[in-house]
Amino acid sequence: MTEKLKKIIKKDYKWIILFICVILFLAILEDVFEYETLALDTSVYTIVVEKIRNPILTDILKIITNLGSAFVLITITILSLIILKNKKIGLCITLNLALSTLLNVLLKNIIQRPRPEGYRLIEETGFSFPSGHSMVNTAFYGLLIYLIIKNVKNKKLKYALSILISILILAIGFSRIYLGVHYTSDVLAGFLISVAYLIVFTTILHDILKIEKGEIK
Repeated sequence: MTEKLKKIIKKDYKWIILFICVILFLAILEDVFEYETLALDTSVYTIVVEKIRNPILTDILKIITNLGSAFVLITITILSLIILKNKKIGLCITLNLALSTLLNVLLKNIIQRPRPEGYRLIEETGFSFPSGHSMVNTAFYGLLIYLIIKNVKNKKLKYALSILISILILAIGFSRIYLGVHYTSDVLAGFLISVAYLIVFTTILHDILKIEKGEIK
């Protein structure tokens, strides 16, 4: 790899990630339009239903999936508006939740993929692709990770919180597959398009909050 190429990658890595996420999302979407159920979806459901499901894990994942519910996200958003001294941050969290939710609703109504049948452990309404929990929670909690990285000075606390929230994002996504309300491809697509969206949103946010030297002013 040449030095010039390394510099380009280092400088534009987030846009490269965005491009990859969009391409992968479109690839999944193409397969969804062509086939009602993908081989990946069938394989994962077989493993989850026959090998993994058990009453204790079901109770745990019902709690985890609720951490990505509208009630929890709205509550955190309201608290951010009340508690945070920098009101711009609270407003950005609010705007992020509204935009990511709107984008998910638009995509679902355009694509109109039915939810999986026969495996549900909870009831859900609406279309399936992309997963709202995966998409909105990745955007919401992903923004919190971004804000923590920019605001928290203690490195150990910063990375510990970032890792814990990242695990929560993945766990919420898995819970949707486990509970039978989404296909695996729904969840993967939700992750991918949300990462692409978050790159654009945080780039704009960087200018709005006037981030200098790694801290939000």
